[in-house]
Amino acid sequence: MKLVAVTACPSGVAHTYLAAESLEVAAKKITTEIHVETQGSIGIENALTEEQIVNADAVILTNDIGIKDEFRFKGKPVIRVSAGDCITKSEQIIKKIKDKLGK
Repeated sequence: MKLVAVTACPSGVAHTYLAAESLEVAAKKITTEIHVETQGSIGIENALTEEQIVNADAVILTNDIGIKDEFRFKGKPVIRVSAGDCITKSEQIIKKIKDKLGK
């Protein structure tokens, strides 16, 4: 299974990057490919490519603040979770997506 994610939080500092790291660690543990873009206080980092988005089975977006350029994910299954949940429940989130998609 292939996932893309965008993490952001109101302050654009700790939670943005902790959420990204937690998703990457959990995906590796579950042998799931993931690419994570962060939209933090210094702007967009690790911007998702069109190819990564097209090839993704689903999209994870944090819902703490608006995500820039959300139109890129039109037509993809989108899962919205808090940055906090990404930090503490990444593995469960990814497993639930795998189950729902039958991957």
